Amino acid sequence: MSSTTDGRIRHALVGTGSRAEMFVRALVRDHADTAELVAFADVNQARMDAHNRWLGELGHPPVPTYRAADLAAMLTKERVDVLLVTSVDDTHAEHVETALRAGCDVVTEKPMTTDVAGCRRILDAVAETGRQVRVAFNYRYNPLHERLRELIADGAVGEVGSVHFEWLLDVRHGADYFRRWHRDKSRSGGLLVHKAGHHFDLVNWWLDATPVEVFAAGRLFFYGETGRRHGYARDYDRAHGSPAAEDDPFALRLAGHPRLRELYLDAEAEDGYQRDRNVFAPGVSIEDDMAVLARYSSGATMTYHLTAYAPYEGYRVMVNGSRGRVELEVVESDHVSPAAAGALKGAALHGDEAAKETGGATLTLRPYWRPPVPVPVEGHTRQGHGGADVRMNRVLLGGEPDPLGRAATARDGALALLTGLAANHSLVTGDPVRVADLLDLS
Repeated sequence: MSSTTDGRIRHALVGTGSRAEMFVRALVRDHADTAELVAFADVNQARMDAHNRWLGELGHPPVPTYRAADLAAMLTKERVDVLLVTSVDDTHAEHVETALRAGCDVVTEKPMTTDVAGCRRILDAVAETGRQVRVAFNYRYNPLHERLRELIADGAVGEVGSVHFEWLLDVRHGADYFRRWHRDKSRSGGLLVHKAGHHFDLVNWWLDATPVEVFAAGRLFFYGETGRRHGYARDYDRAHGSPAAEDDPFALRLAGHPRLRELYLDAEAEDGYQRDRNVFAPGVSIEDDMAVLARYSSGATMTYHLTAYAPYEGYRVMVNGSRGRVELEVVESDHVSPAAAGALKGAALHGDEAAKETGGATLTLRPYWRPPVPVPVEGHTRQGHGGADVRMNRVLLGGEPDPLGRAATARDGALALLTGLAANHSLVTGDPVRVADLLDLS
């Protein structure tokens, strides 16, 4: 597929926010023998300029930059083989389809898109062009999650009857979704699409099954204007330049973080985007407390809960089967100090800059008639989503073999998305939603 004379695959990237940095580093530092970064596209020139300056820090020359509206021309002129899509979620479908119809393969951040129409556009383009879409579900590559899949596939718990999955975002990580564009459901699909899409994909992958019916309940409880009754709110619109934000543990201080200042504060004049909104300000249209009940093609059910305002960060997964139960418990940070509350975590920082947290992980098999068995897991680390980011890039960018089938396809992306969209629809109607009624993938 390579367009280069040296055999390397030519990659371009659209969407040069903070998530892009993880892919850029992987391309130019870790996989330069097999991959080449040849161009950036974005709606904001200042952000592209920032990434080009950071390329210099890695010893890489700057690459050509293009406006996102000129993406099709860029793909042709720069002879792009693979487009990396790390733009705002509601732009994914347009960028993915443009790349596919230009003869490129695509690696897109999750969610693959934010609505049924965009999902249909992507799937139709894949079918019509024969090109490939990979969705960057990095949690598939976490060694803990790989080991859980192996246990289930090997029959350690027998036939799976049910899964219980609880995810806790602490008041640092969870709050960050309410400062930025994710707070607008029309742009992100809400946390049931943007964040829980990771988790719904994991369940699909673990069970080797597809979602059939979804029921959900949820609300905006802690953040936004509704959260003012809890006593944490300060009266300001955005943190930068606001005296009222100075003692607010929920405020993000862009000026104090050089990379975010360059990406966002210094780039505001071009597009007006503010990265440091007050999490209790008006305009939040997403939920922060969500419960989901799903039924799968295998007959198994899942109960799921996402909390975006927890005192600590982590998750629990319990899989019940005909031969026992397996339990995964992960504590990513055991608390958030007031000084750290306005710092960065999760999607705001990745790779080498991700914060080290106090926590741990256990995986336990509980068979019938025998004592519980601790399951050792090799390769799990405290950085980059448990080591998943590095492992994912080895497959998606470095061409490493993938016997576990971790590289999610467009269909995988659609199934995770449709679970979240069905849950969102159920929030509105109060009724269970059949996934096939949104989009039939059979």
